[in-house]
Amino acid sequence: MAPKPISPPPIPDDYPHSDLYRIRHSLAHIMAQAVLEKFPGAKIAIGPPIDYGFYYDFDLPRPIKEEDLADIEARMREIIAEGHAFTRRVIAPDEARELFRDQPYKLELIEDILSRGTDEYGNPLPPGEQPVLTTYKHATFEDLCRGPHVDNTRDINPKAFKLMSIAGAYWRGDETKPMLTRIYGTAWRTPKELRQYLQWREEAQKRDHRRLGKELGLFVFAPDEIGPGIPLFTPKGEIVRHLLESYVREVQTRYGFTHVWTGHIVREDLYARSGHLQNYADVMFPPMVDGDDRYRLKPMNCPSHMTLYKKMGRHSYRELPLRFSEFATVYRYEKKGELHGLTRVRSLTQDDCHIFLMPEQIQSEFAMLLDLVQEILGRFGLTNYQVRLSLRGEGGKYVDDPEKWNAAEAALRNALNASGLDYTEAYGEAAFYGPKADFVARDTLGREWQLSTIQVDFIQPARLGLTYIGPDGEEHTPVVLHRAIMGSTERFLGVLIEHYAGAFPVWLAPVQVVVLPIADRHAAHAQRLAGRLRTEGLRVEVDADSETLNYRIRRAEKAKIPYMLVVGDREMENGTVAVRMRSRKNLGTMTVDAFLARIRADIEAGT
Repeated sequence: MAPKPISPPPIPDDYPHSDLYRIRHSLAHIMAQAVLEKFPGAKIAIGPPIDYGFYYDFDLPRPIKEEDLADIEARMREIIAEGHAFTRRVIAPDEARELFRDQPYKLELIEDILSRGTDEYGNPLPPGEQPVLTTYKHATFEDLCRGPHVDNTRDINPKAFKLMSIAGAYWRGDETKPMLTRIYGTAWRTPKELRQYLQWREEAQKRDHRRLGKELGLFVFAPDEIGPGIPLFTPKGEIVRHLLESYVREVQTRYGFTHVWTGHIVREDLYARSGHLQNYADVMFPPMVDGDDRYRLKPMNCPSHMTLYKKMGRHSYRELPLRFSEFATVYRYEKKGELHGLTRVRSLTQDDCHIFLMPEQIQSEFAMLLDLVQEILGRFGLTNYQVRLSLRGEGGKYVDDPEKWNAAEAALRNALNASGLDYTEAYGEAAFYGPKADFVARDTLGREWQLSTIQVDFIQPARLGLTYIGPDGEEHTPVVLHRAIMGSTERFLGVLIEHYAGAFPVWLAPVQVVVLPIADRHAAHAQRLAGRLRTEGLRVEVDADSETLNYRIRRAEKAKIPYMLVVGDREMENGTVAVRMRSRKNLGTMTVDAFLARIRADIEAGT
């Protein structure tokens, strides 16, 4: 059963062209003016609107403090009330350089706009668009900007925005460049929308998987001892991991998948032949050198699975589709500044699958994978999702084989059309070797997570020399479908912790039942009861500590254990248990058999 949804105010479908976007963009400029007034020596970088607000990056003469935000916010409201118009102008390169002569980050962006064809944030311009330098000015502040903005500062409701937080951000996301101070704000059309967003954000903070993971004793990080981005799972955390992976394994076995294992390190040459070294090296860990051999920690499984296919001998069309699946830990050299709890790590376990098939089997196999994805995501209440067809874009790193790309894109689009699912197309989001269908699910807080993916690959199988004998007796190159349902166990677990607010459904809870003896004389009975429940397949703890019963009940509720069984003199005499739920609902006294029937029904229902 899915948790009750909690949503922020909606973002307009045409957000970049909406009044809300202009409000937020204008507030970023107003904030920059207020910051420059408070810190006259500050250097300004970029300040874009984002999904729920805006930010601006600054190089400040001193560290900013939380109390500074109140002063900046107050000055922003004064600027709004002064009623300044936003005016746009096109300026020549020399004038731009003179205008921003004391702003090194702006000067760098000016040169990028002129020489590389970017916008004011450093992003490539749309194809065919020529670089033009424009500024927007209000009051005393003028910024390098393409807009859009509100007409006048009074078009912004001064009670519908708030500065939220301070963070560090490397200039252009590059760890070798200066660390800047980023100030985040949120803005809406009305104070009511702002209140709704702040309530939603407070709930999101309560559900933060990093905090709940620590409180529930599921995982820890040890960056100084083990390294950043490498989670360590406790016994309880490993139980949840095991349950997730076992469930997925059980379902996909039913769908005809076979399971393999392919190790942790691979010769670098294999990645050169597959194309990964040329297109993926920036997120690979450095090579390990053994004489003339160079090895890499495995960042993905596809070349290993394809090698296994090849080494298993000749294949006939009668074997296809052949489905390899593996729960494999891979390693990616993510930037430190981009690591985030379990959702962005350096060691991750993928529920990875590669399907070897003939081109004419793509549509039927894709239909089967859709059923598989929907069954597994539905088990966790993630039924609100969109499908995104990710295609090649301009200037990306893609294998140069237009004929195979066109075939892959056509095959995937035809499969999606045949499925009847609505989907959107996203150019520039494809893998380097082929297009993909990404499943973007909304959690109970309305946030989008890209989880499952299905990719069509006409390119790597040929590069690695994969073949099968067709009905005509000749050798042919198979197509490979790359597929992951959870994406990675770590990220999926992080999403689920927040989705359920740590209160996992009974089947997934690391501890399903805690037995609470009222007094010391009931402890031995509690242990015997726990033993019986364990023989029934339940995960049970006994809390016989010396604290009061009410204290132990609260501790179990905080640990989000689904059921608490209280036993005292009456329960010992009658062979019953007093049942409480983590929701604080008291179910009263029942027989042990009646309790077992209830919890089994919960497990079966997935609640």
